[in-house]
Amino acid sequence: MNKITTKKLLPCPVAVLLQIVGTRWKILIVKELLTGTKRFSELKKAVVCSQKVLTSNLRELEADSIISRKVYAQIPPKVEYSLTNTGKTLEPIVKDMAKWGEYYQKLCNENSD
Repeated sequence: MNKITTKKLLPCPVAVLLQIVGTRWKILIVKELLTGTKRFSELKKAVVCSQKVLTSNLRELEADSIISRKVYAQIPPKVEYSLTNTGKTLEPIVKDMAKWGEYYQKLCNENSD
């Protein structure tokens, strides 16, 4: 198996998942890229955070081989982001998180009546 990160991984598998995509920004970036390749501006609109935060999270996801970045040699510069094969394996996790979020929203709405 190829070594895809130079990070010291935690011993618990759940902790490893959180170590790689455990911020709200990273998981939202992954969620957006599950629908296909996106340019930086598209991600900026979908993941409402500062440019600095988005850039930082994109770099970390790229370093961890979750996303790939393709730069086109043109003016103005064009950069596209997409999920790697490893990143695509997060799809069932993101879907389960969405299901749980819907369940919890419903539960909270029922209890607020």
